[in-house]
Amino acid sequence: MGLDAYVNTFGAVCKAKYGERLRKLTIDAKFTCPNRDGTLGRGGCTFCNVASFSYQQAETLSISEQLEQGKARYKEAKPKLNADKFIAYFQAYTSTYDEYQVLMAKYDEAVKDSEIVGLCVGTRPDCVPDKVLDLLASYQQKGVDVWLELGLQTANDKTLHKINRGHDFACYCDTVARARSRGLKVCTHLILGLPGETHLDYMATLQAVLAQGVDGLKLHPLHVVEGSTMAKAWRAGRLPLLSLEEYAACVGELVRHTPKEVIFHRVTAYAKKPILLAPEWCGYRWNGLVAIVEDLKRKGGQGAALARP
Repeated sequence: MGLDAYVNTFGAVCKAKYGERLRKLTIDAKFTCPNRDGTLGRGGCTFCNVASFSYQQAETLSISEQLEQGKARYKEAKPKLNADKFIAYFQAYTSTYDEYQVLMAKYDEAVKDSEIVGLCVGTRPDCVPDKVLDLLASYQQKGVDVWLELGLQTANDKTLHKINRGHDFACYCDTVARARSRGLKVCTHLILGLPGETHLDYMATLQAVLAQGVDGLKLHPLHVVEGSTMAKAWRAGRLPLLSLEEYAACVGELVRHTPKEVIFHRVTAYAKKPILLAPEWCGYRWNGLVAIVEDLKRKGGQGAALARP
């Protein structure tokens, strides 16, 4: 059995609602980040690949062209699925960090496509003003399935400072409260394996996030990429990383302590070489997923720990 047998996954939720699993079409809308353009700093978060950030390297196609290209690739790869519903995913950098009119024009261009039924917007907690939340809520009122994806990574303020995140947990709490007051769904990104953190920190972060109210979660293993500040620490032997077994065990416990109504958009991630430096297992798409499913099969699925007396 796959992950859906043990976890309330985004794919399964979409299939139940739309009759098919929705493909997220990633868009590069040429956004930047306040932690890289000088507003907050120029180094970025310590896990980011600073060297890769360049407008010259950004996708030159329009948003509509990127969506058409993504749909064509997917339909060619999966011809038997007859997929005709997709999600526009503004993923690259901080996708709410621009002037209001610019944001509206970019989001409008995406949702005007008749095959786009959902809009996912990835951003930082400190870059979501009320006006932008109102804009996102307006799409939802028109029938678009909107998700606000917030990169939190950890609820530990000391760790947030250490990784040069540029905001604290209180900032995240404020943004979540304002988003949910408008009926927007929030998906929170968490990283397991950040420097100095242990399983107790991951559990504390989960509990803190759940206490604020959250609709979805994305879990990622810390991996070191070329061009990041962490790459220097890793090469110097100062950055221990989670093994595949350790990561799977930690994810399993987080899943078991998560209420069943929370949707997991992702439970692991991988990166491609040569940009990936370590750990080795993050270079393979299915390694993490298989190990996590095995842990859940042995110890119980989502919410199992909450049901124990």
